[in-house]
Amino acid sequence: MMFNNFFITLGSRVIYFMYFLGGVANLTFQTIYLSFKPPYRKDRIFEQAKKAGFDSLPIVSLIALFIGFIFALQTAYFMQRIGSELYIASLVALSIVRELGPVITALVVAGRVGASITAELGSMQVTEQIDALEALATNPIKYLVVPRFIALSLMVPLLTIYADFVGILGSYVICVFRLGISSGMYIRVTAEALYYKDLFTGLAKTVSFGMIIAIVSCYEGFNVKGGAEGVGRATTRCVVFSFIMIIIADCLFTALFYFIFP
Repeated sequence: MMFNNFFITLGSRVIYFMYFLGGVANLTFQTIYLSFKPPYRKDRIFEQAKKAGFDSLPIVSLIALFIGFIFALQTAYFMQRIGSELYIASLVALSIVRELGPVITALVVAGRVGASITAELGSMQVTEQIDALEALATNPIKYLVVPRFIALSLMVPLLTIYADFVGILGSYVICVFRLGISSGMYIRVTAEALYYKDLFTGLAKTVSFGMIIAIVSCYEGFNVKGGAEGVGRATTRCVVFSFIMIIIADCLFTALFYFIFP
């Protein structure tokens, strides 16, 4: 009996996951198609960009700054053993620009903005506002999903650039005021360590991260069932699935860029 329940649960989870992937793929294709089809609702795009970008600056700033602090201190612990404190700047800069900055920023946006989008659309679904849009001959995907899709695809890379700068600034503070590295030397080593390909590989991933957050959060919002309790479950699924897909996408892009830009 126990094994039967296990396989029944496993099978239902697999079926739900395949259904989820199919729904996400369908929503993605429709959203991309409608993104290039007029009319372009610039006011709604700017509104969503403000929510996703400007309103996320405080938490992104705080997390990126402390990531810089922590990574510099952890790196210093080993580098001081071998007398190579000077290389802390290059290690921190490369790690933040290529991996930590893009991934941490995307996870923060997924947790803050993605959950908010799912809760908002889920509430609209429960109160039948989305059905009302269709009754008024308004495409819900064009009206609700496309502005969020475009806004997140643009704002996540911009937030990542800002997070990279703040993270390197945090490392600068530790290295200059705690480890005794001169300011000019730190800036020079950081500049020499970074190439355009490092910035490109980091930012290229963030466009896909923004798309993932927008599509997953909107999909979960559109498929809410069960009233207020269903909104809570959908919000949880949105954050979990967004985190998983961001990490998988990061792994794939990292492997791809490793062979393209060795």
